[in-house]
Amino acid sequence: MEFQEVVRRRRMVRDYDPDRPVPEEVRERILANALHAPSAGFSQGWAFLVLDTPADVERFWETSVESRGDDPWLAGLRRAPLLIIPFSHKQAYLDRYADADKGWTDRDESRWPVPYWDIDTGFASLLMLLTAVDSGLGACFFGIPPGERTTRVKAAFGVPEAYTPIGVISVGYRAQDRPSPSLKRGRKPVDEVVHRGAWGTH
Repeated sequence: MEFQEVVRRRRMVRDYDPDRPVPEEVRERILANALHAPSAGFSQGWAFLVLDTPADVERFWETSVESRGDDPWLAGLRRAPLLIIPFSHKQAYLDRYADADKGWTDRDESRWPVPYWDIDTGFASLLMLLTAVDSGLGACFFGIPPGERTTRVKAAFGVPEAYTPIGVISVGYRAQDRPSPSLKRGRKPVDEVVHRGAWGTH
C-alpha cells in the first residue's frame, strides 16, 4: 500500500472478527517494524508483551477491566485476537545517558525536558498501528487505567517493576466497526494548528 494511503486509512478500529487470527508473518512484521522507531541516544528503552492466545487475551481483560455491562465499545475490543502491550523503560535512558559519550553520570531525571522513554515507545506504537493498516488489518491504541488495574496486569504477566505500560494495541481483521462519535468534531484544518515563523502566523 502506498504510504499516503496507509495514513489516510489509519483509524482506531474497535471491533474485530474473532474467527480470523492475525497471521504469524503479519504479527512478526508488526513487531519488527516497531524496532525502527527513533529513540534518544538509541537507548531503545522499550519492550512489547504479545498476547495472542485466547487464554492470554482473556487474562488481560479479566485483570484490566471492571465490569461495564453491555458496553459495545468494550465488547468489540475484546474480540481482537492479538494484543500488544508496549512498555517504556526509563532506567534504560538514564543509564544510556550516563555513558561516556553523554556524561550525565548523575542520572538526574530533571535533565530531560519531557519523558523520552514514553515518547519513543509511542513512536514504536505508531509504527505498529501503521503496519497493521498496511497489512490490511485494523488496530486500536487504548490505555490501561492507572493504579490497581495496571498493577494487576503487570503481576498477571510477570512484568518487572521498572517497565511501564503506555497503553495497549489491539490488532485484528475489522468487523462492522462503528465510527467513534468523537469523529463528528471533525479534523482540524492545517491552518488552525500550524504556525509558520511565529505563533499566530499561518
